[in-house]
Amino acid sequence: MGFALSPLQLRSPAFTEDGPIPPAHTGEGMDSSPALAWQDLPAGTKSLAVVCHDPDAPLITPGHYGFVHWVLYNLPADLSGLPEGFEGGTQGTNDFGATGYGGPMPPEGHGTHRYYFWLLALDEDLALPAGLDLWTLFERIEPHVLGMNRLVGTYRRDPT
Repeated sequence: MGFALSPLQLRSPAFTEDGPIPPAHTGEGMDSSPALAWQDLPAGTKSLAVVCHDPDAPLITPGHYGFVHWVLYNLPADLSGLPEGFEGGTQGTNDFGATGYGGPMPPEGHGTHRYYFWLLALDEDLALPAGLDLWTLFERIEPHVLGMNRLVGTYRRDPT
């Protein structure tokens, strides 16, 4: 299937589609990942991946745009969601140079940014190594994507 939206549904009890992400899930708060829930995984799903990307951030890497906040993969297909502050699965490297979730924190005065939380359903349990960046993860999983969808939240830093 490749990277195309599917009927898979992704939501969060913390924020609605295009709604503001609560401060607790940002770099100005507790910086904990929001709870996520999903349904309608494609038949044959064997594993899952979750990523969070801010396409509104200034370019930081030649050839890539935005800022990567979370790269998570090797999740079992029997999950129906993740609790707040989830630290399991296999964590990849975000653009903070760390593993795990790093919440929204756009530059002051940069306006409202959109944060795309993506869920990807894969046809195989690839047992990928820890520490992959988003772009390497995408290269490895692209032939195995059965379905994907997103939930978009927003965040704006108020001037201090």
